[in-house]
Amino acid sequence: MSTDPTPRLAVGYLATPSGLDGIALAVVIARATGAAIDLICVVRPVGHDGQPGLREYQERLENQAAQWLADGAEHIPPGIETRTVVAVDDSFADGLIGMAQRSKAAMIVVGGADDGLLRRHSLGTVSTGLLHSSPLPVALAPRGYSDNAAAQLDSITVAVSSKPGRSDPLPFAVAMAENAGLDLRLLSLVSLDSPFDDETSRAARELQVATARALLDKTRATVTGDLEVDVLVADGATLDEALDNLPWDDGDVVAIGSGHLGAARRVFLGSTAARILRWTTAPVIVVPRSG
Repeated sequence: MSTDPTPRLAVGYLATPSGLDGIALAVVIARATGAAIDLICVVRPVGHDGQPGLREYQERLENQAAQWLADGAEHIPPGIETRTVVAVDDSFADGLIGMAQRSKAAMIVVGGADDGLLRRHSLGTVSTGLLHSSPLPVALAPRGYSDNAAAQLDSITVAVSSKPGRSDPLPFAVAMAENAGLDLRLLSLVSLDSPFDDETSRAARELQVATARALLDKTRATVTGDLEVDVLVADGATLDEALDNLPWDDGDVVAIGSGHLGAARRVFLGSTAARILRWTTAPVIVVPRSG
């Protein structure tokens, strides 16, 4: 999270159910961290070249966006500092990133697509763009998140990779846990992905579990301070099965690193992160790859 006394959340908003999901997640994070909310709607520019009719049409677009933002802001409880911003850009994702950087936001928050499964993540055009270019952490709300009026944050789960050189979201997760008073859960995923179910395969899988647990214990020892830290090895015959076996509570949020193929200091949704996103019912924060 930002070192600014009042960190800011840049929330991309459209007048859709997914827009309300993004607001709901931003409210939950703001309550936990004391952050302020910038509610941002991006409209495309109209190339009017001084033509009065087209210039008026641009104004109508921006006024409509301002009205949508005013309506959306009504879903933010009193006590959370909020401002609404209309940005003009050819790309919603690029416009949102630009405004977030100018306001020195700590995080970008959005909902997913409106056609996904309830309580699951489904990426739309905006979220997909952010997950392949954002220099800031991107928080994603699952579909229908705004329906949970009692939503709050209690713990943050961070996926710890056993592969050297991979992006490490642990520093971000520790900072957010300390800032928001959250419990911290270290997660390792184990799957042999073998077509065989024999003694040799089972022994190999048990060795993987033991190695993963040793890594988590070693990682836990590096976490200083008074945080409550738990470790969990999610085990399954396949990665999808391991993910499906994970327990999620209403107060969970998941922090995952960016894929190693992405640019430094940018978010890039790798294959494992994409599968975590597919299976979890908790909000997910994707952290940029370290420089």
